[in-house]
Formats: sequence, structure tokens, C-alpha cells
Amino acid sequence: MKDIFRLDDDVAIVIGGTGELGGTMAEALGNFGAKVAVVGRNAERGKARAEKIQQAGGEAKFFAADGLSADSLAEARDQIKQWSGQPASILVNAAGGNRPDATIPPGGDFCKLPLDAWRDVFDLNLVGGALLPSQVFGQDMIDEGVGSVINIASMSGMIPLSRVVAYSAAKSAVINLTMWMAREWATTGVRVNAISPGFFPAEQNRKLLFNDDGSYTERGGQIIGHTPMGRFGTADELAGVVVWLASRRASSFVTGQNIAVDGGFASVTI
Repeated sequence: MKDIFRLDDDVAIVIGGTGELGGTMAEALGNFGAKVAVVGRNAERGKARAEKIQQAGGEAKFFAADGLSADSLAEARDQIKQWSGQPASILVNAAGGNRPDATIPPGGDFCKLPLDAWRDVFDLNLVGGALLPSQVFGQDMIDEGVGSVINIASMSGMIPLSRVVAYSAAKSAVINLTMWMAREWATTGVRVNAISPGFFPAEQNRKLLFNDDGSYTERGGQIIGHTPMGRFGTADELAGVVVWLASRRASSFVTGQNIAVDGGFASVTI
């Protein structure tokens, strides 16, 4: 049983591995033996993350790609196969984000939400954050008869949180797409699941949660008040669930699931 989480026979692709959460998940996969391709647009951060995996004894390399370009992803796929010597069997879709003009401020008017901002958030989180990478990399998994696709959704995809309307709707669509893909690919050997992180302070949301003096903002305090564990998550707390879902032995009968890692937030709010 102690070896069921080993990923020594796997090549893992982490789209958005240049970010804080995606990068931590890439490290976890590398620590359990997977050969890790860190994929994203920021070469400096991507190379630094790959180097960190290597320093820990793993094997990793950065590959530049734009998740919104099928051609860019296909080029990265071919480069990764040449580097690793085999097709990928793990795909983590961790790219995503929000735009300030797609967020409704307190007292703001939903009817004036710019359509281009809505579309950009949907494209970033649904098309580039799940759809296109799954199409480009999923075919090799189907052909090989083995694979695990892990889409990174969000607590706001489960619960329509205030203000972040476009982001919430996009992440909800990611969860729905995850279940659809799981059903369609169930007999191919490819499993498809989602992880919905709760509130994990990172570069893009830190100012939303904390004041400059380190105290909670009003919104940060509200979130803590609705979280039974009374704290935010840390990136390393996503490591176990991503390794579990990636392992073809540990989660061989798990597909179509959305795993909340949220300190109990959903149990109080729903």
C-alpha cells in the first residue's frame, strides 16, 4: 500500500505551473516520481519552479505555451514527448484568473458589466483553463488507454460568491465540463476530476484578503468567519489530493468528482 501513490512511470503536465498553486502541485507530483513538464507563459517563474523540482531530486523542465492557443499547446506537447520519451499520463489544468473589470464592486451595477471582460474571464478559465489543454493532451491519453486529467476549479464555482460573478460562472462551467468529460471518457482508461480549492492567499487575491498591515480585510474576515477551521489554506495542502487523483492505483475508480479542499467552507455555506 505504501507504493500506491508512486508516479515513477508517469509524465505529468501542469498547465499554469508557473503560478503559486499550480507550481506547488507540480512539485508534489515531482516529489512522488513523476517527470514534470511545467507549462505556462512566464519563463522566469516556470524555469525557477522546474529548477526547484530538480533540486529536490525530481525531473522537470519548463515549456512555454499559451493555454488559449491550440497550436501553441500542440507544439509544447510535441516538445514534451521528445524530452520525456513518452506521452503524458497526467494533466493538471491549473491556469486561470480574474479581471478587475469583471468584478462587481460593492454597490456596483451588474447590468454594466463589460461583455469583453466577461468573455476574457470565461476564455481564460474555461477554454484555456480546461477545454483546449484537455483536447490537445487528452488524445494521447486515450490512445495509450491511461490518464488522469485534473481540472482546478474553485469554491466560487460551487457557490455563487458575491462580486466575482464572471469568475464564479466560469469555474462552475469547469466543474460541469469535468463531469461531462469523465462520462464520455470513462471507458477509455482516462479519468477526469476537479479540485475546488477554498481560499488560498496568492498573488492575485492577497489584497482582497489582507490589508497592508497584515490584518484581514472586511471580505477576508467574512471568509474566515464562514470557514469552520478558522483559517485560509496553504498551497502545500493541495499536494495530497493532486497526487491521489493523479495516481492510477490510488484513485483508479474515481472519476467525475469535484473535490473541495476548503477547510469546511462549503459545509457551512451550502
